[in-house]
Amino acid sequence: MIHQETRLRLMALLAGLGEGARVEFGWLKEALKVTEGNLSSHLGKLEEAGYVEVEKGYQGKRPRTWVRLTPKGRAAYEAHRKALLALLQGP
Repeated sequence: MIHQETRLRLMALLAGLGEGARVEFGWLKEALKVTEGNLSSHLGKLEEAGYVEVEKGYQGKRPRTWVRLTPKGRAAYEAHRKALLALLQGP
């Protein structure tokens, strides 16, 4: 699930923000340099897996979407990161 480049970058960004931190959809779109549709698609897959939580609401009168990493997502990201580091270190 996480190995796809955009999803891996997304998970790394969220994990780097600290536990419980949430970011706005537009910030993620700009940080990852992807389209809204592309980001929505990847977020949908990660949300289905239980790795991210997507929250919709309003800031003033403007609709907003916020994203946060779940504990399950953090654990999956850390396991994936450790596996990648082990591959890079070799036997």
